[in-house]
Amino acid sequence: MKRAGKTPRFKRQRRLLVELPGMGKAGALERRPYPPGQHGQQRRKYSEFALQLEEKQKIRFHYQIREEQFRRFINKAKASKATNWVEALVNMLEKRLDNVVFRLGFAPSIPAARQLVSHGKVLVNGKKVNVGSALVKVGDKITLKPEAYDNQVYMQAKQSPRLPLPTFMSKDEVGGKEEGRMTDEPNLESVPFAFEPGLVIGYYSMRG
Repeated sequence: MKRAGKTPRFKRQRRLLVELPGMGKAGALERRPYPPGQHGQQRRKYSEFALQLEEKQKIRFHYQIREEQFRRFINKAKASKATNWVEALVNMLEKRLDNVVFRLGFAPSIPAARQLVSHGKVLVNGKKVNVGSALVKVGDKITLKPEAYDNQVYMQAKQSPRLPLPTFMSKDEVGGKEEGRMTDEPNLESVPFAFEPGLVIGYYSMRG
């Protein structure tokens, strides 16, 4: 599986001036809250295109999706009956199994969650699903294989949660093991960082 680019995750977040939780470890902007490079601390002038591009990149980098895959999600969102296709896009991205595993606190980042899924450690309604892009439905129960609860990835996430549990999910402990459930449909407010949907719409309205 290719990553969404080879630029170091902290540098990518500093360039966008926002922390993207899906990329993992916090602190990208703590010591250097300005873009990388020798001119990083100088005030930048943004064109409308640059603003639109950066807003789109926030979404893509947080969810760790390649550009061609991202465009497929956008085409599906535009083809939906949703009034706002960006909200339909967010709904699908938040329901991806790799993201759900991350948001439940079973992994410290989306790439780590994707690895758990691809290694067959994640169960949906008791059945193994090893495709990170599989969409979880409201009511679905998400658990890990018994041995995965002793996995270092899971233990790290449990000890240092990256995000609070979102309102569209619930989590309980059953028999000493955590299990999560999607209880509602995600919406624009489910995105765990600030972004402007209108800029994303503007970017793709000019480019098909």
